[in-house]
Amino acid sequence: MAGFSKNNEKKIDQVFYELLRAYGISRKYDEHRMKMEWENVVGQTIARQTISLNIDKDILYVHLNSPSLRQEMGYAKSHIVEMLNQIIGKVLIRDIVFM
Repeated sequence: MAGFSKNNEKKIDQVFYELLRAYGISRKYDEHRMKMEWENVVGQTIARQTISLNIDKDILYVHLNSPSLRQEMGYAKSHIVEMLNQIIGKVLIRDIVFM
C-alpha cells in the first residue's frame, strides 16, 4: 500500500477500539457485548427466563422471571462473572445480583 509503512499498520479491531475510547464510549460498547454474550454463557433456557440485564458500578443486575432460578443462579454467580469477563477480555463486572 502506498504511503503506509509496516510500523503504522494496525488491525481493524484495534483501530475500532481506539476510536471508541477516543469518543468515550468503549465501556458502553463492552457492556453491550457482555449483554449479547449472556445467552452463550448461561444457555438458551436461562436466557429465555431473563427479563433484563443492566450494569451499574461494576455490578450486573439480572432480572429473572423465576424465583427458583434466581436461587439456583446464585450458586454459579462467581463462575458466570469469570466467564463474562473472560469473553470481554477485561474485568467489566465484579458481581452479579439476581432479581
